[in-house]
Amino acid sequence: MKLAAIDIGSNAARLLITDVITDDKNLPVFNKLNLIRVPLRLGFEVFENGFISKQKTFMLIQTMKAFKHLMNAYDVRHVKACATSAMRDAKNSEDIIRKVKLETDITIEVISGDMEAGLVFENHIAETLDKDHSYMYIDVGGGSTELSFFSNGVLTFKESFNIGTIRLLQNQVNEKTWELMKRSY
Repeated sequence: MKLAAIDIGSNAARLLITDVITDDKNLPVFNKLNLIRVPLRLGFEVFENGFISKQKTFMLIQTMKAFKHLMNAYDVRHVKACATSAMRDAKNSEDIIRKVKLETDITIEVISGDMEAGLVFENHIAETLDKDHSYMYIDVGGGSTELSFFSNGVLTFKESFNIGTIRLLQNQVNEKTWELMKRSY
């Protein structure tokens, strides 16, 4: 069975297409077939003025159409599309999501920062870590940074902060947000 995941971030939209088979123990095995990244840079506008422009909306819709064609070519059966920080902050994200659905039949879910941080754990990263040590996983994106802390193989803390590369480039991270991150764990 072929599956696809779409990540619409503040810097880029990515499409991952995977073939899922079962091994001799009837456990799923994921084989990456294709990974495409399109640098849309939605966050530059959103973090500056709160909206995604008509031009960026057009680019996003065209990207989703291209992703749809690729998924059809690979005979993808199921797709999960998520959007993160830029779409969380964009005042016109609901309208854009509606347009994407209308033109491509792709449903985009805008996920919370907390959910974004939790996806690290759901990706089974903790299974590969030594259970006798503690680890902090840091995912720095364009609009947010997610911290996930693992101790003895258990997720003990996860949080998202509005500190990302685009926000930093635009001098939009205040001292209070930095202090919140420093005190978080």
